[in-house]
Amino acid sequence: MDIPSGINGNTGEVMGIAVKAAYTTTFGLPKIGNMLYPGYEHCGKLYVSHISFPPSLYNADSIKVEVNNPVELPQRNKNAHKGDFGEVLFIAGASSYLGAPYFSALSFLKAGGGYSRLATPKSISSFLANKGSEIIFVPQKETPSGSIALENKDELLKLSEKVDMVVIGPGVSLNEETQELVRELASEIQKPLLIDGDGITAIARDTEIIKKRKAKTILTPHHGEMSRITKMEIGEINKNRIEVLQRTAKELNAIIVLKGAHSLIG
Repeated sequence: MDIPSGINGNTGEVMGIAVKAAYTTTFGLPKIGNMLYPGYEHCGKLYVSHISFPPSLYNADSIKVEVNNPVELPQRNKNAHKGDFGEVLFIAGASSYLGAPYFSALSFLKAGGGYSRLATPKSISSFLANKGSEIIFVPQKETPSGSIALENKDELLKLSEKVDMVVIGPGVSLNEETQELVRELASEIQKPLLIDGDGITAIARDTEIIKKRKAKTILTPHHGEMSRITKMEIGEINKNRIEVLQRTAKELNAIIVLKGAHSLIG
């Protein structure tokens, strides 16, 4: 009942030894420990039974965590065209990372987006175009190792002004010149910016860049990248993921999606 004995209700940690239930019924709202691993795994099939909580309690400011249900997709205007469904610039890829730019740029279109522009090294553009013909390619000058060169910065800044949002980082590599390009672009792009993958490694060296941004910023780290951002060990983060996530999001003035088996948004 409520949560298996031995599971920390705030973190989902196993406190030494814990019951591994087939079914768990909790009341009012799920406990945090019901939702986070390894607690979630110990709950078996989870049921939430509603009791006499006042309706106002569910939306109270004191509730700092909520479970997000899938949002119903809006109806699309049948008399619309791709220009009505947004335009995103993806700055992604390197000669040794072809999947990240392809899947990130294509996913926007799969989700219903209008224009997906992919700035990626010239040497891999033609290969990716064979797989993603719906993507608009912006071939970039390269470093000797095949990553996006710093000399592309001005062109990318001009292009960013024409789109609704920019995504930077998927598979851009750890080449130092490209890492510097990411930091400079992140500090100068004036549009909403999502930073992923190797881009997070770049800005982790100078998080002041994120704090100073005026437009919205989204970071999508896995636990290793979150460790670089926070300068904390992964084990330390896992002991209290929600608190670390909320504190870091507030400090950086950014939305953070901490990826995992149950991803957390702060």
